Amino acid sequence: MQLGNLFVAGGFVMYPLLGFSILAGALILERAVFWLRIVQRQDRLVREVLVLYSKSPSAAYMQLERNTDLPIARIFLAALELDQPNPEEFRLALESAAQAEIPLLKRFNTVFETIISLSPLLGLLGTVLGLIRSFASLKVGELGGGNTVGVSAGISEALISTATGLIVAIFTLLFANTFRGLYLRQIALIQEYGGQLELLYRRQYERGGLPYATT
Repeated sequence: MQLGNLFVAGGFVMYPLLGFSILAGALILERAVFWLRIVQRQDRLVREVLVLYSKSPSAAYMQLERNTDLPIARIFLAALELDQPNPEEFRLALESAAQAEIPLLKRFNTVFETIISLSPLLGLLGTVLGLIRSFASLKVGELGGGNTVGVSAGISEALISTATGLIVAIFTLLFANTFRGLYLRQIALIQEYGGQLELLYRRQYERGGLPYATT
C-alpha cells in the first residue's frame, strides 16, 4: 500500500499525527544543531580561556566575547564583567548566569513531552473510531462480501492510526531522551568549569591582585 493510501486509510487522526511529526522533526533538527555546536567548541574554548585567564584576564575576556553564542561564554562573562567583586560575589554571578541559561538548554522539552504523550492517545482514538466503523458496517444476519469491505476499512484505520501514533511517539522519545542526557551533562560541566574559574579568581584575589578582565 502506498504512503498516501496509508494516510487516507488511517482516518482523520492522521492529520494531527502528521502535524506532530513535522513539528517534532523541526524541533529535533534545531536542538541537534544547538548541541552539536556546543559539543564541538565548548571544551576547547574553556581550556583556552582558563589558560589565558591565569596569564592575561583581558585576553580571556576577549576570547569569551568572540564566542557569546555558547552558554558557557555568557556565564563566564557575567562574572568577569563585575566591578571588583569579592569571591562570594563572583561565585553568585556565575551561579545566577548559569540559572539564566537553563531555559535555553531545556528549550522545547515541554513540546517533546506533549508529543510523546498525545501521539499514542491519538493512535488509540483512531483505533476506537476504526472499530466503531467496523461494527457500524455490520448488520445482523448479513455477513456477505459487501459488508466485509466496511469491516476491513475500519480495521485498517484502527491498526494504521495506532501504529502511526506509536512511531511518532517512539521517534520523538528517542531524541528527547538524547537531548535530556546532553542537558544533564551540560549542567555538570557548567558547574565544573565555573568552579575552575572561581578557583583561579579566588587565588588571584587572595594574592591581592584583582584580575580585571576588561582592563
